[in-house]
Amino acid sequence: MTKKSPCALGLAVLLSWLIAIPSNSWADPQGAGQHAGEVSRVIPAVNIARSGKTIPAAAKTAVNWQDLVNTQVNARARIALDDGSVLNVGSDSSIKVVKHDAGAQQTELELTYGKLRTQAQKIAKPDGKFEVRTPAGVAGVVGTDFFMEYANNQMNVIVFEGQVKVCNLAGVCVLAKAGQMTSVRSGDNSGPMPPQQATLDQLVASSNDTIAGAANATAAAATGAHLGTWGTVGIVIGAVGTGLGVGLTRGGTRPANGCVPGKTC
Repeated sequence: MTKKSPCALGLAVLLSWLIAIPSNSWADPQGAGQHAGEVSRVIPAVNIARSGKTIPAAAKTAVNWQDLVNTQVNARARIALDDGSVLNVGSDSSIKVVKHDAGAQQTELELTYGKLRTQAQKIAKPDGKFEVRTPAGVAGVVGTDFFMEYANNQMNVIVFEGQVKVCNLAGVCVLAKAGQMTSVRSGDNSGPMPPQQATLDQLVASSNDTIAGAANATAAAATGAHLGTWGTVGIVIGAVGTGLGVGLTRGGTRPANGCVPGKTC
């Protein structure tokens, strides 16, 4: 009688165990399919890549862990995450919701290319994090409003409110505050550029590029000018005290005579 070696028996058991495991458990990353939020506004065409399938996105479409949200040219999408954070995805962009655990306050996003404006809820848990990664680096926040773009091997960050820690892939970081911007290039181990004041044009453009409100976003995409943006920029200008003297009012438009309500003209 021929005896089987212990190695052969062990290999047979291992192969039997591997065969018994469902094939989809190999294909799906950990957490895939877990709910992260939903699409709240959309300007077609936007689709979601999920488990090898492409799903057209519309209002109320669920967004899960590991979903890849893709917008076409002139398309926009707004995603409401379960913790109350909001993602405004610009046109011709691709963002992956790697993980969003609202209870643990653990959020990981990947911007493959394009533009994204994030309004993140404040992190209260000691081990909580909210990070957006690109092929050039990562931006981490504890609760703030900021814009990010990745194009031509460069990541650009503009902060509207709060502070954003911007790092390259080597772990060299800078801290950008409200009203400031910084950038980092892929493969640049020297670190991100020192934060500097963003111009009014840059603030307006970054807001326009990610507006997901149907009528307003269409107009902004077509003309590059959206009056509703003045309110947003006014909040930033007031917060950082840039002293540009642009006469903006919070949440409103600039009066025709250039005067700010309550001020002597």
